[in-house]
Amino acid sequence: MAGLGWQRRASRGPWALLAAALLYAALGDVVRSEQQIPLSVVKLWASAFGGEIKSIAAKYSGSQLLQKKYKEYEKDVAIEEIDGLQLVKKLAKNMEEMFHKKSEAVRRLVEAAEEAHLKHEFDADLQYEYFNAVLINERDKDGNFLELGKEFILAPNDHFNNLPVNISLSDVQVPTNMYNKDPAIVNGVYWSESLNKVFVDNFDRDPSLIWQYFGSAKGFFRQYPGIKWEPDENGVIAFDCRNRKWYIQAATSPKDVVILVDVSGSMKGLRMTIAKQTVSSILDTLGDDDFFNIIAYNEELHYVEPCLNGTLVQADRTNKEHFREHLDKLFAKGIGMLDIALNEAFNILSDFNHTGQGSICSQAIMLVTDGAVDTYDTIFAKYNWPDRKVRIFTYLIGREAAFADNLKWMACANKGFFTQISTLADVQENVMEYLHVLSRPKVIDQEHDVVWTEAYIDSTLPQAQKLADDQGPVLMTTVAMPVFSKQNETRSKGILLGVVGTDVPVKELLKTIPKYKLGIHGYAFAITNNGYILTHPELRPLYEEGKKRRKPNYSSVDLSEVEWEDRDDVLRNAMVNRKTGKFSMEVKKTVDKGKRVLVMTNDYYYTDIKGTPFSLGVALSRGHGKYFFRGNVTIEEGLHDLEHPDVSLADEWSYCNTDLHPEHRHLSQLEAIKLYLKGKEPLLQCDKELIQEVLFDAVVSAPIEAYWTSLALNKSEDFLKAGDKENIFNADHFPLWYRRAAEQIPGSFVYSIPFSTGTVNKSNVVTASTSIQLLDERKSPVVAAVGIQMKLEFFQRKFWTASRQCASLDGKCSISCDDETVNCYLIDNNGFILVSEDYTQTGDFFGEVEGAVMNKLLTMGSFKRITLYDYQAMCRANKESSDSAHGLLDPYNAFLAAVKWIMTELVLFLVEFNLCSWWHSDMTAKAQKLKQTLEPCDTEYPAFVSERTIKETSGNIACEDCSKSFVIQQIPSSNLFMVVVDSSCLCESVAPITMAPIEIRYNESLKCERLKAQKIRRRPESCHGFHPEENARECGGAPNLQAKMVLILFPLLLMLFSR
Repeated sequence: MAGLGWQRRASRGPWALLAAALLYAALGDVVRSEQQIPLSVVKLWASAFGGEIKSIAAKYSGSQLLQKKYKEYEKDVAIEEIDGLQLVKKLAKNMEEMFHKKSEAVRRLVEAAEEAHLKHEFDADLQYEYFNAVLINERDKDGNFLELGKEFILAPNDHFNNLPVNISLSDVQVPTNMYNKDPAIVNGVYWSESLNKVFVDNFDRDPSLIWQYFGSAKGFFRQYPGIKWEPDENGVIAFDCRNRKWYIQAATSPKDVVILVDVSGSMKGLRMTIAKQTVSSILDTLGDDDFFNIIAYNEELHYVEPCLNGTLVQADRTNKEHFREHLDKLFAKGIGMLDIALNEAFNILSDFNHTGQGSICSQAIMLVTDGAVDTYDTIFAKYNWPDRKVRIFTYLIGREAAFADNLKWMACANKGFFTQISTLADVQENVMEYLHVLSRPKVIDQEHDVVWTEAYIDSTLPQAQKLADDQGPVLMTTVAMPVFSKQNETRSKGILLGVVGTDVPVKELLKTIPKYKLGIHGYAFAITNNGYILTHPELRPLYEEGKKRRKPNYSSVDLSEVEWEDRDDVLRNAMVNRKTGKFSMEVKKTVDKGKRVLVMTNDYYYTDIKGTPFSLGVALSRGHGKYFFRGNVTIEEGLHDLEHPDVSLADEWSYCNTDLHPEHRHLSQLEAIKLYLKGKEPLLQCDKELIQEVLFDAVVSAPIEAYWTSLALNKSEDFLKAGDKENIFNADHFPLWYRRAAEQIPGSFVYSIPFSTGTVNKSNVVTASTSIQLLDERKSPVVAAVGIQMKLEFFQRKFWTASRQCASLDGKCSISCDDETVNCYLIDNNGFILVSEDYTQTGDFFGEVEGAVMNKLLTMGSFKRITLYDYQAMCRANKESSDSAHGLLDPYNAFLAAVKWIMTELVLFLVEFNLCSWWHSDMTAKAQKLKQTLEPCDTEYPAFVSERTIKETSGNIACEDCSKSFVIQQIPSSNLFMVVVDSSCLCESVAPITMAPIEIRYNESLKCERLKAQKIRRRPESCHGFHPEENARECGGAPNLQAKMVLILFPLLLMLFSR
């Protein structure tokens, strides 16, 4: 029923709703009398109000009728306990099969690409008109198609979120900084055209596939289905497939890296700017399986993060951003002593490797400098020869070539690569070269390792940008495999052709999970080999509601940050180590925007998903969450009631998989169920067990429609219309009112008001809901929930009317809620005000209004404070920033800045240091200013829960010059309490109790410990660090600057002058 993601409503005019029955009660004026009521009468008030409000809620929701109908069908119901281990194994098997289908599609692309390249002979003069993703369908002023911009048919496709695509062909994107007709690109595009038929064949075999692509080592990106790419406002396409995580992860093995940055006096000005950008670009190429540190050197060593002296840290997003911030603090002075730096780097790599931490695979030293006066043979002989296990990559900064030979020798003698970086525009392309060197052993081994990325949002792709405007960013994982050259003459060179991949939206994983088997509070989740969340209902990747902005560290949220009650990481570590088992603990699950908390005991079951780096977990709450029921009705009677106009299904729940075949994608879930049951669509895959349950619910609840209609006939103006109803189910969880009702004592109602996000327009509706259970025992599953929504004014009027009752025979009461000496409140079990004489206090926390009383209630045990933690919070911070500091670390800001530098160089023919002084004064020496930003942080905040066993209490609070008395009385059959407070004693010395979160601030020592802390992780199973046949002579050379400038200058000048 409601538990299976569906609803029933009346079919004529006025209506009520099972599982979300929204019912307005009639309005009326609040009348207050000024009777004096003895203190003992507070219990009378509570009893009178509780009896009447329950009578209204039960009558209009039909809860008693529904309970009776389920009782009648009890003999047709079988209650089963959920076997958590068997369930999680079955779910893992389903996911394994789905992931295997995706990886097989990628494998077919690899085979086709390698075969096509093997048959192709490079032709430097090849002319080939391909579909350029930016230029397609573009015309010149005469109406003719642009070169590389032929007509490319695009049509909206519902499987691709109605984006205009071409499902017959792929098209090709080339980065802005690359020449569309470069012979290497034209040849690569030509032979990779053979992938088109494989793209289409894959999609025919597995219609659930979405985007498939090939990222070339030369820089172009072939994507299927073809889609139009639009440059940004600067005319730039920032996307380069080679710096995407899926590309880097598939192309290389895990690595430990020490980056050495020369900060001697000769590195001043532009050279230091280029060096910082080079280091930042290297960081971009490191992933969660890599480890690194950065050391600046002159006469002395300067760890960029002094806390991490002598060790390496994991290259997750948080750590990389931390180091980027410290890069801004580097400045040049003194003399460069490279020998000291090299000794330190080799010692760090050796010591760290012996700890058993890190990648235990490839190791490298990245040297960023403007020169080396020696080749340092003795150091390499001591630490690295003859095995050469540590590769040396050298980056010569600046145009001078005096020291190029020394740096190139160092790289070539240690299986590395040398490159010279003269401008900011050169940085990204030159940094990428080291990836191809690290890929050589894997290529020579011909090991096509399948890699899966962590969950991420790629907002740079055109489909992601268009979807973000409509639906918000899409969380996904990517399966990718490397593509190698199989030509005999290139074998020892280990040439990587590129990487192929396909995306798997995380929401597709959720479709494999039978939510009805997990219970009301249950959920499934998955993590990576590093313990990071792939999917979890508590993962919050976005912030600033409505703006849909990504949190900086959204892709590296650890399981321990959401299941934080597991302080010893027992669950996390077991899953990281791919174990199968069970774990139990008490949890505090926040709901209703973190303002309420449900305390329960969860049983966790977990196992690994074979063929992937992921592990799957299932959480089941004890009690009713461990049981589910099977109803039994005939298909004929079930269909009869399911097709009734007052029944609707939540399309977010997957009764049938309508995505597998194009002819089914237009079907609603109800239409799919009917076709499946009538046997008209043999290819339609449906969950037979779930459908049987929803048929049972439709039959059992059929009489309630007539009941609701008869109630509403004479009061149609008091009811919500069907068009006012918002959908409340989704694929992740049951609605809040349902979950709270399930935790209430059977037969009682939960009352609440929705929280407003602003200070105005507070809710004027009270929701009352109750659960329906099959048996009186606690092991019975909750089979449904029903409720009403009444107007707040009506609800409050009932409260004030009840509070006017008096037990005295003469009708004269000593106290009344109308008296100025008392304040009367109605609060819920979490301390939120539903009724107050001051209407503006509705929805506020009681402790903020009556701090002294709330404090006393906490002391007496009537309420208890529960401390909660949010390790995904965003806090406001004031930071010093210059307009240029981080701008230059952005590749395309750097790109445009580089144009300015090149233009000045060409026109003025200045010497480098003079030019740098102009650059520095114009581009980086800007006044520092404070800027308020939102940054990731940890927070602590309270929630409050009433003690169920305490029904009533009274007390006195000693204040500075008076005594404040109060009475609290539980409202029967509800989650509510009446509170009467003496208002004559203000008790202002006691501060209000707030629920505002408090940022957890860490001192420098603790910050250091957190940086050093290495949680248990599992290394990728494959490692290709070295190969004896590797050709180390391919180790780079100084680029031809003049040729490079010719290629990049013209498009960049156009871009600059168009700004």
